[in-house]
Amino acid sequence: MERILIKETKEKVGEKVKVVGWINSIRDHGKLTFIDLRDRTGLVQLVGKELPKISNESVVEVVGKVAKRPEKLVNSNLETGGIEIQIEKFEVISKAKEIPIPLDTDGYDIEEGTRLKYRYLDLRRERLTKNIRIRSKAINFIRNWLTEKDFVDIETPIFTKTTPEGARDFLVPSRLQPGKFYALPQSPQQYKQLLMVSGFEKYFQIARCFRDEDPRADRAYGEFTQLDIEMSFTDQEEILKLTEQLFTDLIKKVFPEKKITKEPWPRLTHAEAIKKYGNDKPDLRKDTKDPNELAFVWIVDFPLFVKQEKEDFYHGIGKAKYAPSHHMFTAPHPDDISMLDKDPLKVRGLQHDMVLNGHEVGGGSIRIHQAEIQEKIFKLIGFDDKQKKQFEHLLQAFEYGVPPHGGIAPGIDRFLYTVLGERSLREVMAFPMTAGGTTAVMDAPSRAGEEQLKELGIKVTESRDKKK
Repeated sequence: MERILIKETKEKVGEKVKVVGWINSIRDHGKLTFIDLRDRTGLVQLVGKELPKISNESVVEVVGKVAKRPEKLVNSNLETGGIEIQIEKFEVISKAKEIPIPLDTDGYDIEEGTRLKYRYLDLRRERLTKNIRIRSKAINFIRNWLTEKDFVDIETPIFTKTTPEGARDFLVPSRLQPGKFYALPQSPQQYKQLLMVSGFEKYFQIARCFRDEDPRADRAYGEFTQLDIEMSFTDQEEILKLTEQLFTDLIKKVFPEKKITKEPWPRLTHAEAIKKYGNDKPDLRKDTKDPNELAFVWIVDFPLFVKQEKEDFYHGIGKAKYAPSHHMFTAPHPDDISMLDKDPLKVRGLQHDMVLNGHEVGGGSIRIHQAEIQEKIFKLIGFDDKQKKQFEHLLQAFEYGVPPHGGIAPGIDRFLYTVLGERSLREVMAFPMTAGGTTAVMDAPSRAGEEQLKELGIKVTESRDKKK
């Protein structure tokens, strides 16, 4: 007999069926035992006599007849609440030990480190299961929507080169090139610009990004996922309209219960946002207590530079007065180019931030494609010849016909965390790192063996803290 899914059982009244899954709960009424069985599609009630002793979350296979429940026992809150399966055969496939964390709550009151250690159990929680499934639906919608508009989904390398881009790199030693290191990409920024030189014109990627930054509620430590979009022969207006339409359509399809406060989305200059709201990511909801209200707003006309308050503000750049407010490839506003030589802090950049309910959920810009402008930006942020050489591959590519181009990179984790009203990004990720930078379920990072280190030509010394 072939297995059927639990959601299909309501159509099988009077028939014998086989179902498999996890025991969600057990109610022993003496002569009769009632079990709620769970698979990926839902719950169904089983009824049987003289069943073997079994624990919650054990995996079982059941054969039985589907019967209508008595009218007074119908559970209207359950999709299969009008039926039950009368057990004829009950087989224990895999027994479960006592579960170390409760799974029948939202989980917020459980210490996060414990939840992440047992994440494979935590993910059985209804709230998290729902979040991960919604994430999958959203990503599939995005892929299909962009593909229909002639965007090409292109993967870019994970092993890349360390360059000063604003955050600390994660370094990976090379066995074949002793003494040299790869860097995990902070974003596909340089690769997507090279793809524009390659002539693809419309690129996207659901990209993994890696940054050694301190964690916070709306920023995951280590790795995160972003939607990367880049276009040639474009302008800021086209990028904003395309992104706005994509996310408006996404909300209507995947989150139909949510309502967008205002369409088209309002736009504010950076100066207007600071003056009116005191920050550059204002929450424009009419009612901040309404979980289904989504207030999008575009922030534009950012300053191209900010004052560099300390020498390592922009890692590896040096002692210049200025640091990029976005990144060093952002194009200056065409009306302000003359001020690059006179008053750089007054130059506006062609940067755009996508803000939702007070969270920056995406950012992008029109990129520099003129060598002389890029050279001027490098000089203003304090690049010496050695630092410029780190970008030689990009500058060289730009000598072979580079189109004007630009794009945006909305954060998948941050967008979902905001739309779902979750408490941290980790609630929309399958296996996130802890706030302390460990992947608890794998007990990573861990020490490498002596032979591995020797092969890589690496020697690990004790930290000063450990010596103390």
